[in-house]
Amino acid sequence: MRTSSMMTHKTYRGNGNWIFLSRLCLAYVLLMLPSSIAHSSQEQPVLPTVEYKIGPNDLLDIKVFEQPELNQITRVSEDGTITLALLGKVQAAGMTVFDLEKKIASLLEDNWLKTAHVTVFVQEHQKIAVIGAVKNPGLYELIGQVNLLGIISQAGGLTELAMDEIYVQREEPTGEKKRITINMEDLIRKGNQNLNIILQPRDQIIIPTDEIISVYVTGEVKTPGAVQFRRSKKPTLMQAIAQAGGTTEWAKKSGVVIKRMDKISGQEIKLTINLKNIMKGTISDPPLEEGDVIIVP
Repeated sequence: MRTSSMMTHKTYRGNGNWIFLSRLCLAYVLLMLPSSIAHSSQEQPVLPTVEYKIGPNDLLDIKVFEQPELNQITRVSEDGTITLALLGKVQAAGMTVFDLEKKIASLLEDNWLKTAHVTVFVQEHQKIAVIGAVKNPGLYELIGQVNLLGIISQAGGLTELAMDEIYVQREEPTGEKKRITINMEDLIRKGNQNLNIILQPRDQIIIPTDEIISVYVTGEVKTPGAVQFRRSKKPTLMQAIAQAGGTTEWAKKSGVVIKRMDKISGQEIKLTINLKNIMKGTISDPPLEEGDVIIVP
């Protein structure tokens, strides 16, 4: 009996230790929880939202609960107004849907109805144009808050010929037009979100398309033939020869010729270049133009 009593006493103390440790761990978790929540909220700030404002060319579906005969679908004119039954012209551009609902209801109550419950639904939103080196250029509706990367994604993304800068043509409220230049290297590859601007109605997104130029390399190179470059990369003689596999061991590097058609006179021009001097750095590597023929003797 004494042995049984001692075993029971020992087991009870073990359970007590386990309960004590469990409570200690729970207290620690509860103590740390607010701190971790605060830390998480700092890492993921809530971005402010911009409520959509009605603009010219929006198509509005307006309903009056008390008088269904006043229901109508109307498009906002270029001057920002809509024409409603009983009320005539009403300014709508620059207002949110909620503000316009209140305005129409107030005008009806002032002149025609005791009470008016009005709903406004935007059937077609203002559009922005995406032009240039995207897979699906065209007009896109500006629904809600849309940023630059969002609209490029809607347009199918950039093509391989997209250049390094994007231009946003924007019309200010004063009527003045300005151009915003966005560097794609900073926006996409470096992730500078300050460049991922929120778009406005009537913005035009222009992604310039690069041009592919061809030059021809012949003579003592390993793979003679046409080589192509993007014009924006400003190809040079050494780059063209390198792309043609480099010179052979029989090449006369001091007498490389560039044959080019003069754009003004239409006459052929021959330039003799010493590759050794380019490699030494005593002369610059000459830029190439569309249609140049490089002869390595």
